[in-house]
Amino acid sequence: MALDHAKLVRSLRLAYSAERAASFAYQGHAGSLRDPEEKARVKQIEEDEWDHRRAVGEIMEEYGVPVSAYLEGKYWLIGRMIGLSCYVIGRFMPYFFAGKLESGNVCEYFKMMHYFHALGIEKHDEILYEMGIKEKEHEVYFLRMVENERWFPLFERIFSWGVNHRVNDVDLENVLPLEGSKAYCQSDAGAKKDAT
Repeated sequence: MALDHAKLVRSLRLAYSAERAASFAYQGHAGSLRDPEEKARVKQIEEDEWDHRRAVGEIMEEYGVPVSAYLEGKYWLIGRMIGLSCYVIGRFMPYFFAGKLESGNVCEYFKMMHYFHALGIEKHDEILYEMGIKEKEHEVYFLRMVENERWFPLFERIFSWGVNHRVNDVDLENVLPLEGSKAYCQSDAGAKKDAT
């Protein structure tokens, strides 16, 4: 069965390549850290991203969605460059920008769920829900690692992410169950099939 939803196909292909970029970035991030506990936590987050790539790849394979060679090359380069930069930009910026990135990633999986629902497909709800919540857990971890740093208020104002600025509406303190998660990330969700 082919997916007759251009936004969904684009989201799957982008997520597949971007998860590898994130994994490469976290390899560098973990390698640049001195604290063993922090290093282990970032390595676990890297493993989560590899798991997400595998899961997205399985969904793509099921519907015959081809991997984008362009996105693979682009995000391979981005991930490697970010990973290397972690060794020279200090401790704060890798944590801050990882948190901002993860904040945006949360809704990508819930939007995929909305797109699938527009096609009458609900079989992927559980895995998409789990990946969206996992990305939120990553965001919260990264935020906690930097929210008390002296540079944080300035970066929060400039980059519109932090304690007072979020890119998603998921609250881990009051997380909705799978059945209620359709309420998440409805802005620009594009629940109707996109023909472009």
